[in-house]
Amino acid sequence: MKLLQVPTANLEERIKEEMEENPALETAEETHEEGEMDNEDFDNAGADDEEFENDGSEDEYDNIDISEYVSDEDDIADYKLKDDNYPEIDEKQTLPFKIERTFHELLLDQLSMLNLDDRQKKIAEHIVGSIDDDGYLRRDFGAIADDLAFRQNISATEEEIGSLVKEIQQFDPPGICARDLRECLLLQLKRKGDEGGEVAMTINILSKYFDEFTKKHYEKIQRGLNLTDEDLKNAINQIIRLNPKPGGNIGEVNKAESYIIPDFFIHNNNNVLELTLNSKNAPDLRISEGYKDMLRDYDKGSKKDKRQKEAVLFIKQKIDAAKWFIDAIKQRQHTLYATMHSIMDYQHDFFLTGDETTLKPMILKDIAERTGLDISTVSRVANSKFVQTEFGTYRLKFFFSESLSTESGEEVSTREVKKILSDMVEGESKKKPLSDERLTDLLQQKGYNIARRTVAKYREQLNIPVARLRKQL
Repeated sequence: MKLLQVPTANLEERIKEEMEENPALETAEETHEEGEMDNEDFDNAGADDEEFENDGSEDEYDNIDISEYVSDEDDIADYKLKDDNYPEIDEKQTLPFKIERTFHELLLDQLSMLNLDDRQKKIAEHIVGSIDDDGYLRRDFGAIADDLAFRQNISATEEEIGSLVKEIQQFDPPGICARDLRECLLLQLKRKGDEGGEVAMTINILSKYFDEFTKKHYEKIQRGLNLTDEDLKNAINQIIRLNPKPGGNIGEVNKAESYIIPDFFIHNNNNVLELTLNSKNAPDLRISEGYKDMLRDYDKGSKKDKRQKEAVLFIKQKIDAAKWFIDAIKQRQHTLYATMHSIMDYQHDFFLTGDETTLKPMILKDIAERTGLDISTVSRVANSKFVQTEFGTYRLKFFFSESLSTESGEEVSTREVKKILSDMVEGESKKKPLSDERLTDLLQQKGYNIARRTVAKYREQLNIPVARLRKQL
C-alpha cells in the first residue's frame, strides 16, 4: 500500500533507497564482475549487520536448504518487471529543473543596497522575514516591535518600522510588502507612468471606492467621481493588469512551476484505446548475481563452519527481502494497470472524444467491483495518479462523480451537469449575467432535475462567482 501511494516521479528514488539498504537487490544494468566478491567477503557477510538475527539453534545451522536460490534456471536473475509493450525511456529527454533564487533571497539582495546601519538592517531583515509567500506583510507594526524586543533585544518604535516598510515597498516586484490588497494595487499603480491621466483616475477609484469596486457597484463609483462608462472601462483595464500576489511568481513559491509526470498513457489507435504504464513504473529489478555466486561457493565447498553458515543465513535473508520488494513492485504495477484499465473501459466514450458530457456516473465501488480490489486501494490510486490523453492530463479522481436523474429517469454524471453549467456561464452576456434561478430554469429545460441550491453548490465548486460579480461593462 505504501508503494502504491508513491508517485511515479518519486518511485525511482524509493527503489534507490531500497537498493542502498539491501545489496542483494540490483537493476538489470548492473553486472557482476568476476572476482568482485571473494571468500573474505563471504566470510564477513552479515558479520556486522545489526539487522541480522537468528535464534542460534543447531537446526538453523545444520538444515540450510539453498536449492531454490542456486537452481540452474535463472529465474531469479531474469526476474524482470517489464516487457516489449512498455515504451523505452528516452535518456535524452530530461525533466526540467529550475535553479533560482528564492523570493526572500531576492528581497534580501535588494536590502543590501539600502544605506542602513547594523541596527536598522536587523529590523529590516526581520520585516522581510515577516513577508508571506504572496508578498504581503500581514503582521501589524506592534507585533513586529514586540518580536524585535523579545527575540533580538532591539527596541524599535512603530514609526521606525513603518519608515523601513516604505523603503522595502520600493523593491521589486512592485506591490511588495503591502498590508492589504488595496495598498498592493496602489503601490503598483504609483510605479506606472500616467499618460492621459488614467493612472491617477484609477488610483482615485481604489483610494476612495475600493469596497464598491470589489463588489462591482459601478453606478455608485460613476456618480461619486463623475465618470463616464469609457472612463470606468479604462480604469478596470488598468486594474486587471496588476498582480494581486506580487510574491507568487518568484522562486520556489510559484506553485504553477511544479511538474506532473503521468503514470499512464492512453492512445487512440483508430478508435481502439491503448493503455500503457509509464516505463518508470516497470523497472528492471533482479537479485544480485554476486549473492547467488556466494551461495553456490558455499554449496560446493566442503568446509562449512559456523561463521560461513551465519553468512549464508544472512544472504538468504537479504535475497528474501529483495524478492519481496520485487513482488511488491510487480503488485503495484498490476494494481495500477488493472485500476486504470477499468476506468478506461468505464469512461470509454470520454477517452475517445474528450467530451466531458459523455462521462458516466462512477464511484469507487464501481471500479472496486470490476477489479476485485478493495475500495481503499482504488481510492489511493485515484487520488495520487495521473493519466495523459490526447485531450490533456487528468488526475484519476477527475473521472469519479455522483449521479443525477433526468426527466426520463436516466442517470447522468454530475460532471456532465457541471460542464453544461460552465458552458452556460461562459456563453452568457456579461452585461446581464445569468442568476442561479435562471441557470436552474435552463438546466431543467434541458431535462435535468436539479434544485437552485444544487446549482449554487456546483457553481461554487467550479469557482464561478455570483451573477453580480460576473457583470462587466
